[in-house]
Order: sequence, then structure tokens, then C-alpha cells
Amino acid sequence: MIYLYALAATFAAVMALVPVVRSVALRAGFVDRPTGRKIHAEPVPLSGGVAIFAGVILSSFLFLGNHPLFRAILTGGILLVAIGLLDDSFKSRGREFPVWPRLLLYIAVSFIPVWHGIAIQGVSSPSPAAMILFPPVLSAIVTAVWVFALINMLNFIDGIDGLASGVCVISSLTIFVASLIEAQPVTAVVAVALAGSCLAFLAYNFHPARIFMGDAGATFLGYTLAVTAVDGTLKGATFLSLSVPLLALGVPILDTVIVFSRRLFEGKGLHRADNLHTHHSLMKWGLTQVQTVSFLYLIAAVFSLLSIVVLLMLR
Repeated sequence: MIYLYALAATFAAVMALVPVVRSVALRAGFVDRPTGRKIHAEPVPLSGGVAIFAGVILSSFLFLGNHPLFRAILTGGILLVAIGLLDDSFKSRGREFPVWPRLLLYIAVSFIPVWHGIAIQGVSSPSPAAMILFPPVLSAIVTAVWVFALINMLNFIDGIDGLASGVCVISSLTIFVASLIEAQPVTAVVAVALAGSCLAFLAYNFHPARIFMGDAGATFLGYTLAVTAVDGTLKGATFLSLSVPLLALGVPILDTVIVFSRRLFEGKGLHRADNLHTHHSLMKWGLTQVQTVSFLYLIAAVFSLLSIVVLLMLR
């Protein structure tokens, strides 16, 4: 029942917090204003990430206490939400926040799980007897690369109403099921809390969105998913089990691969915002926002089911 309680607590907290942070953002003018690249036609509050962060942290602390996984999520989350709110404040004034301070902070945050003992320790063949342990430096680098990638990937897909929050619900529930299968109760609590937080936020964020999570929310979600996946399935993965988190997070990973490939092909900077994402392409083909998001939910669900099938085959 602890998982049901964690889900319910996070869901209730975020449902209660979103109207509050939305009202404050509207009064302060903390909104995402329409531009030529953006889809929405009216200013939308950017403060949703605060509610998502607060819900996950509150629930995780209630059910885990001062666990290393909680400390890693709290420490990294505070830094990401802070820089994300600063970035979002620039957006609300029609300005662009410099990319390098964000990237440097993302790199620093990516090593925080390692400091709390959460790291990819090695890779084995299908036989556990053939485990290849990484040296500490390599373990830290591999973990940081994974976390850094997910921080940015979730941020990349947050370009259409309900996409990032809905995909996060599917991915976190997949990690939850995988954690139960692998007897990882701590990871399962965080995963189900994350699902509850995103599900509650989705009630306000589905088209037409009344609030956005902003960079603060998207980067926090990517970070938490990455750290939770490492703690649950990636600490000492076989070559086959590596596919479990990769498939569970298949939509943001696939979207990033496609976008980066197109940017390289067209000679554009990899960090430059554009309309080359999968959701933009689907809408150019004639799909509505709801149809586009629903299609990508379906793809995410297929990836997630495949990841569970792979995990069950390995047992």
C-alpha cells in the first residue's frame, strides 16, 4: 500500500499547488509569451515546475526519509529548478538566457548522484559471472553523461501541451514496474511519486494548457528519471538489460537523436532552438495538438511495454 499512498500524496499535493503557483505567476507576469516559433497564442504561466518539484520532494521525504536517493534528487532538483526559474524569467521578459551557465550547471548536477553513491558501476554479459566493473572515474563519467543527456532530452520534448508530462507518466510507471520486478522498493517509491506528480500536472497541462512546467520542471523531470533509472536498473546492467531504461525513455531519446541528426545535416548549432522536433513535424503533416500528443503517448507506451518484456525475459 505504500506505493498507493505515495502516488495519492503526490497527486493531491500537485493538484493543490498548481492553482496557487499559477495565480502567483499571472500576477507577477511570469508567463511564456507567444513567438513565431511557439504554438500557443496567449501568454501561459511558466511556474508549473515548482509544483512538480514540491510534490515529488514532499512525497519522497515522507516515504523514504533521508535516503541517499532522496538527497540526490533534492540537491540536484534545487539547483535545476533555480536555474530553470531564472531561464524562465528571461523568457517572460522576451529575452534569451545564455546557454553556457545552464550547460555548466547541468554538468555539475549530473555528478551529484555519484556523490551520493548512485552510479552505473559496470556492465555484464547475460551471465552475472562476467561482470565488468568500471573504474571509479569511468563510473562517474558514464553516470554523468546519462544524467546530463536525460536532463536535456526531457527539456527538448517540452514543446507542446501535455507531451513532456504525459511521457513522464508513462516512463516513470515503467520504471516503477521494473523496480518492483527487480525488488527495488526505494526506487519504486520515487518512480510512483514522479508518476503521481506528472499525472496531476497533466490535468492542467493537457491542451489547451493553463500552465507550463517551464525549464525548471522539464529539467527536474529529466534529472529525476535519469537518477531513478540508475538506482533501479542501471547500477550493474547486462548488455540486454541496458535496453530497459533506453526503451522506457524511448520517446525523448529518439526525438533527440532525430533532431540532432537533422541539425548536423543542415549545419545548425546543436543547442539552437528550432522547429525540427518530432511533434513539430507531426503537426506540419496536419495533426492537431491532441492527435500529436496522443500518437507520441502511444509510441511511448509501446516502448515501455517492450522494456518490461525484455526485463521479464531476463529473469
